[in-house]
Amino acid sequence: MSDGFPHESLHGVDWGVATADTVASAPPPLPERGGHFQQWTDDLRQLTGITADTHRMVAGWPQLQPDGPGSWDHDALDRCDRALDSLLAHATRPSLTLLDRSLPPWLDAAGGWLARDTAEHFAEYAAELGRRFGDRVERWITSTDLAGPTIADHVAGMYSPGRGAGRAGLPAVHHILLGNGLATQALRAAGADGRIGTTITLVGGYAATDDPYDRLALERLESWTNRLFLDPLLLGEHTVTEDDVSPVAVTGCVRPGDLEVIATGQDLVCLSWHTPFRVTAPENLPRVVRTANCRRALNEVNRLLVGLGFAIVPFEDVETTAFGWPIIPEGLADAVAGLYELYGELLPPLSVVDNGMGDLDLVDDTGHSDDTRRRALLCARLTWLAGLVAAGVDVCGYEYWSVLDNLEAKFRYTRLYAMAVPDHEPDACPPDPADWLHRGAFANATAPEGTPTDGLRLVPSEPQ
Repeated sequence: MSDGFPHESLHGVDWGVATADTVASAPPPLPERGGHFQQWTDDLRQLTGITADTHRMVAGWPQLQPDGPGSWDHDALDRCDRALDSLLAHATRPSLTLLDRSLPPWLDAAGGWLARDTAEHFAEYAAELGRRFGDRVERWITSTDLAGPTIADHVAGMYSPGRGAGRAGLPAVHHILLGNGLATQALRAAGADGRIGTTITLVGGYAATDDPYDRLALERLESWTNRLFLDPLLLGEHTVTEDDVSPVAVTGCVRPGDLEVIATGQDLVCLSWHTPFRVTAPENLPRVVRTANCRRALNEVNRLLVGLGFAIVPFEDVETTAFGWPIIPEGLADAVAGLYELYGELLPPLSVVDNGMGDLDLVDDTGHSDDTRRRALLCARLTWLAGLVAAGVDVCGYEYWSVLDNLEAKFRYTRLYAMAVPDHEPDACPPDPADWLHRGAFANATAPEGTPTDGLRLVPSEPQ
């Protein structure tokens, strides 16, 4: 084990890799052939002595049911069979994701998640996979992201231009949650042995100033992201605004018994983490952003968000990757701590899906992968996470989502919408921040006696 790394609190965590590889369309590479799998396992072994041994892939609904309900592509099913057997033969525990944003064309043409029938079809699909593969899949994740196919697509129109319907698209949120509940029940009824859960794109951040309106803006961001999905899942009710109105329920999409199905118990919840945001109230934009850049701050994303009572602005004096994302390793732990404050013991065990914080650009002076820097970033993130585990938050897994997955979307939406990207070109390889472990939820962390205080080896104590 690496000296000084808080590995004790991370024992019992399942370590692995999650990718968007669709096993129904082509045989996935074996773990030893996958570059990101090997890199992640090498990094983890170097830091902690732990070997990652789980691998999660996308089943591929469009490939498995291309022609309509009740019909199956048996060649695609056979490819799934072989992929699972191959992983098991290499002592790797397989997990399957049922949905990765894309629906079969016949469902998409019928309205996608705006149509209630999609939830029923999703449950039937889950039941069939549970019957066929339930003895070999260790974890079933119904979706890689509940927000992408709903909020991003049907509300904001970020995937298919012209399809965003604003608040009229919110029934998609209800229907995908209903589909998750029905699919969970169907998998259990089919005798699937593995744990079952879904994925929330975890959104966290910091108020831009101490102004109470900025703190309120941050709460609004969390309500329209985390709480929009977790309140129905964990509390059995759709989240309400400050006016005591449920934006989802007022669309008329909720039927008797729906919320009970949606609140079907989950064995775990995956948290897909991207980057923290700095949040301000729209009326504070002139105070937070230089006057010359106010118009730029009202980019396409913020033009949508200001109508909800908040806006996203760049961090000050925070280094970024060349990709433009702020380097704040404690952001993940702070966001998870915020969830725990909201839901406490109602939270199922959490499995963190980390996409690499946009570190595709981490190369050294020779143009080769900068292993030292990448591992330093990873060590900082895991140190903060270990503090949460030690404080009692149940983190049952950590999966490294390949930075190469969804790469086009990352480049497009980071640059096109300039989400919290500074107005200057960031350095290609910024220096390592010296105070990575001195901010956020564990700002009062202290170092064990004799531990070098080099910014990477402080073991957090308890949440503030």
